Amino acid sequence: MSSFTDYLWAFVIGGAICVIGQLLISLTNLTPSRILVLFVTSGVILTALGLYEPLVEFAGAGAKVPLTGFGYSLAKGAIKGAMEDGVLGAFTGGITATAGGVAAAILFGYLNAVIFKPKTKK
Repeated sequence: MSSFTDYLWAFVIGGAICVIGQLLISLTNLTPSRILVLFVTSGVILTALGLYEPLVEFAGAGAKVPLTGFGYSLAKGAIKGAMEDGVLGAFTGGITATAGGVAAAILFGYLNAVIFKPKTKK
C-alpha cells in the first residue's frame, strides 16, 4: 500500500475505536474508567483469540495506539513470556513488553506537571 492509504486506514480504524468509546460514554451508564478497562480487556481477549493481530497488521498505529492496543501489547508480551519462561513468564511478560510505554507516560506526565501549573478540577 502507499503511504497515503496506510495513513488513511490508520485514521479510519483508530477513529472507529474512538467512536465505539464515545458511543459507550453517550449511550450507557458506564463510567470512563470502566470503559478504559473494557478496552484494555477487549484488546487482550481479541489478541488471545488471534483476531487483533490482523487488525494491527492492516491498520498499524490506528490499532496499536488506542487502549485496545495496550491490551494487545500486554497479551503479546504474556504469550511470549509464557513460551520462554513458562507460567512465571506469563505474568512477567506483559509487564516487560509494556514497561517502556508506561515509563514514557509517567515521564511525560511529570514533565507536563513541571512545565505547566496543574490545577484540580472543581
